[in-house]
Amino acid sequence: MSAPAQLITCPQCKTVLEAELCGRPDLTPCPSCQCPLQVLVFPALFRIETAAQPELVMAAGEAGCFYHPQKKAVVVCETCGRFLCALCDVEFDGRHLCPNCLAGGKDKGEIKKLQHQHTRHDRMALALALLPLLVCFYTSLITAPMTLIYAARHWNSPVSLLPRRAKLRFSIAILLASLQILGWTAFFIFLATK
Repeated sequence: MSAPAQLITCPQCKTVLEAELCGRPDLTPCPSCQCPLQVLVFPALFRIETAAQPELVMAAGEAGCFYHPQKKAVVVCETCGRFLCALCDVEFDGRHLCPNCLAGGKDKGEIKKLQHQHTRHDRMALALALLPLLVCFYTSLITAPMTLIYAARHWNSPVSLLPRRAKLRFSIAILLASLQILGWTAFFIFLATK
């Protein structure tokens, strides 16, 4: 099987490399320019993708999918009882549901394990640290320690489905809260020594 032409080429002469040159542990010369190459690829690159294909209704007595009547039903929705093909079947928490019942259960709050919102603890800690700087600095006597406690408590909590800059936001919140605490400490030391 040869590799797709647009994926694997020699970096020097741009010659399409065959699949036999891929995955070897040693350097192999390019068939065209003799440049030593070592091509490491994931084995999945050469795998032929197969998606779930619904079966066509074959016999007159077989049930068809509610959403795709020409496709053979393979399972019944456990909520509404509709016949579903392999494409429409959503297996969730050990149950087979149709897309409408899954969406309806999410909207009504009947499906508890389906996560559709998430608390962003990193943003909460940063907001708690920035609030006294924007509103009233005196509130930092309370919010700075709260920020440190909140950031420490939720440091390893999942922040979102795409954790991009969560640790950076936590670090900025901790830095701001620490600076506020140091500022108040210096202020109180100054008042005590005066």
